Amino acid sequence: MKTATMQAPSRTIRIALIGNPNTGKSTIFNNLTGLRQKTGNYPGVTVSRKIGTMKIGDVSAELIDLPGAYSLSAHSPDERVVIDVLNGRFKEIGKPNYVLFVADAANLRRNLFLASQVATLKIPMVLILNQWDAVAPSGQQIDLNLLKGRLNIPVIPAIGTKDKGSTEIKKAVESLMEEPKFLPEIRWPESMHLALDHLNASLAIEDKDFLSDSETHRLLFDTHSAEIQRLKVSPEEATKEVSTARGFLRKDGMNPLVAEAMLHYRHIDGLIGGVVLKDAKLAHGATESIDRLLLHRGWGLAAFIAMMYVVFQAVYSWAGPVMDVIEMGKVWTQNMTGPALDGTPMLQSLILDGVLEGVGAFLVFLPQILILFAFISFLEDSGYMARAAFIMDKLFSWCGLNGKSFVPLLSSYACAIPGIMATRTIEDPKSRLATIFVSPFMSCSARLPVYILCIGAFIEPVYGPWWAGFTLFMMHFVGLAIAVPTAWVVTRFILKTKSQPFVMELPKYRTPRLKDVGFRMWEAGWEFVKKAGTIIFFITIIIWATLYFPRTDDQSDELLATFVAEKVAQKIRSEAEIMSALENPDSELSHELNLLLGSNQINQSYMGRLGKVVQPIFAPAGFDWRISIGVLASYPAREVIISTLGIIYSLGGDVDEEAGSLRDALKNSEWQEGELKGMPIYTVPVVIGLMVFFALCSQCGATTSIIIKEAGLKWAVWSFVYMTTLAWLGAVLCYQIGTRFF
Repeated sequence: MKTATMQAPSRTIRIALIGNPNTGKSTIFNNLTGLRQKTGNYPGVTVSRKIGTMKIGDVSAELIDLPGAYSLSAHSPDERVVIDVLNGRFKEIGKPNYVLFVADAANLRRNLFLASQVATLKIPMVLILNQWDAVAPSGQQIDLNLLKGRLNIPVIPAIGTKDKGSTEIKKAVESLMEEPKFLPEIRWPESMHLALDHLNASLAIEDKDFLSDSETHRLLFDTHSAEIQRLKVSPEEATKEVSTARGFLRKDGMNPLVAEAMLHYRHIDGLIGGVVLKDAKLAHGATESIDRLLLHRGWGLAAFIAMMYVVFQAVYSWAGPVMDVIEMGKVWTQNMTGPALDGTPMLQSLILDGVLEGVGAFLVFLPQILILFAFISFLEDSGYMARAAFIMDKLFSWCGLNGKSFVPLLSSYACAIPGIMATRTIEDPKSRLATIFVSPFMSCSARLPVYILCIGAFIEPVYGPWWAGFTLFMMHFVGLAIAVPTAWVVTRFILKTKSQPFVMELPKYRTPRLKDVGFRMWEAGWEFVKKAGTIIFFITIIIWATLYFPRTDDQSDELLATFVAEKVAQKIRSEAEIMSALENPDSELSHELNLLLGSNQINQSYMGRLGKVVQPIFAPAGFDWRISIGVLASYPAREVIISTLGIIYSLGGDVDEEAGSLRDALKNSEWQEGELKGMPIYTVPVVIGLMVFFALCSQCGATTSIIIKEAGLKWAVWSFVYMTTLAWLGAVLCYQIGTRFF
C-alpha cells in the first residue's frame, strides 16, 4: 500500500516594521515588499495601515509598516496605534512574531530609545542601521562587531535608497525563526517595581490580556495617557492611583515625567559605550551648510515661497494638458458609443451622460494627484519637507495647526482631493483632522469656471478689466478668510487641541530615489481611483437619474407645434420648409428643437421640481429656480453648473464659461413671476452672492468621499453641513447688503 507524501503547509508570520520618522523606514518597506502591498485604516482610528508581503524561504511573511514614532507614549487612540499593534490589540492583524527596527545609523543613541521601549514587549528583534553611507561623512565610526555582541540581536547595515541590505534582512529574520534573540531589557530600580505593583493591585490589571506591562508603563510615565480609557475604573480614580504610584519614584529622587527617558538612556549608554566614535572635525557636513541658507529668516522664506510656487504651478497648470487628453478621450468615447445606442434612448443617456460622465468626473483629477504626490515624495525624501514645516509653523500655530498643514492647504488651491490626501504627512492626528476640515475652503480650480462666467458677464463689461481682475483675485481669498478662524474654532473648542511645541527632526539631505517616488504616485493614484472613484461614479448616476426622470416625451408633439408656430410667425421659413429641415438631424433647426426639448425635460424632471421646491430657501440670496437647479446639480462637481445652465437656457450642455451665448442668456434672463416679474435675475449682488456660495459650499463628491476615507463619515457630514450653511449665509448677506448699494 502506497502512502502519499504530504508537504508541510507554509505558515504565515507577522513582522512589525518600526522606527523613528525620517529613518527611511518606508524605503525599506518598499524594498522588502515591492508591489505586494495593501493599504487601509486601523479600526476605529484615522491612521493609515500599510501591510506588505514578502517571502522568507518557504515562509510567507506579512510586513506591517507602523507609523513613525519617537516613543510609545500616546495621548489619543490614533497615537496609540503603534503600541496597540505590538500588543496584538487588532485581532484581524494579530500580534507580530518579530520586529524589524529601522534606525538612522548616524543617530544611533537617540533611535535606540524607542527600541529599548519595544524590548519590554519581549518580541524577537532585528536592528537595521539604515543610511549606513551617512555614518562616515557625519564624522562617526561604528564598531559593528562590538555592537552586535552588546545587543545580542542581528544588526544589519543598510542603504535603503540603493536597496542594499534587503537580502541580509531576510536572512536575519530566518535566523530568528530558528533561534529567537531579544534586545537586552532595561533593569528597573526597586521603586519602579513598587510603583507597577501598586498599579496592578489598585486598578485590578493583573490580567495581562487586559493591560500588558508595556501599557502599564504608559500609565505611569505619560501625562494624559490614552491607556486610561482601557481601565475598568473611572478616570478620576485611575488618576489618583497613578499619582500614588508615582510617589514611589519621587521617594527614590526621580521625577516621574522624565524618569523613563533618564533610565532608558542610562541603559542605552551602557550598551553602546565605546561602540560609536566621533571625529569633531567632520561633525559639520553639507547638511549644515545648506541649512544656513534654507533656514535663514529671509532667504529661507524666499526659497520656500519659490519652492511652493513651483509645486502650486505644477499641480495647477502642468496637469492641464493631460486632463484635456482625458476629457477628449471621454468625449471621443461618447461620440463612438452614442450612435450604437440610437435605438435605446434611455440606455444611451445612461451610458453617455451617466456612466461615461461619471468615469470622466474622477479620472480627470488623476493627473493632479500624481503630480502632487510626486512633488511631496521628492520633498520628503530629500529632507526639505521638514524644513518647510519648520519655517511655516509660526504662521499656523496660533490657530491650532502646525507647519505641516501648509502644503496640503496650498495644494488644495489646485484641488482639495490631493490636498486632503497630502495631510498624511501630518503626524499629529488632531492637527491632521483640522487641516482636512479646512482644506476644502481653499478656492480650487473647479470654482474658476464659475468665477470667469460671472465676472466676464457682469463685472468686466460694467466696471472694466481692473475690477474684473481684482474680483477674481479676491475670490481666491474668500475661502482662506473663513478657513483660518474655522481652524481656530475646531482646534480650540471641538478637538480641544492643547498648545504643544512643534518638535521635528531635521534629517540629512538625501537624493530621492525615483523608485520610491513612483511607489507614492502609484499608491495615491490607485487608491483614489479605487476608493473615491466608486463614490463619485455612484453620485453621478443618481444625478443623471434625477435629471432624466420622469420623461416628458408626451409633451414633445405640443412643443414641436409651438416651436413650428413660432418660427412661422417669425417668417423665417414656411411650415413645410421647417418640417423638412427638422427631418435632418444635423440641421440648425433640429439642434435648436433638441435643446428646447432638453430644457423642458430638465424643467419637468425630479431635479427641476426639486429646484422649484427649494427655491424659497435660496430666495433670500436672490436665486431663481434655474439657479437653484444649477446649484443642486453641481453638488457632485462645481463645474457642472456651466453645462446645466447651458441646457436650462436651451444652449446645450457643451457650452463653457467663456461662451458669449451663455453670458448673453444670463444677462437677458428675467423673473417670470412674483413681485420681481420682468426684472433682471442676475444683478451684481446676485452674481457676487453666487460666487461666494460656490467659494464656500461643499460641492464636490470627490472631496466628500476622500474626507470619508481619510477622516471618517462623521467629519465628512459635519464638513458638508458646515460649508453649505456658511455658503448660504454668505450668499444671503451679499445679496441683502448689496441690494442697498446696487
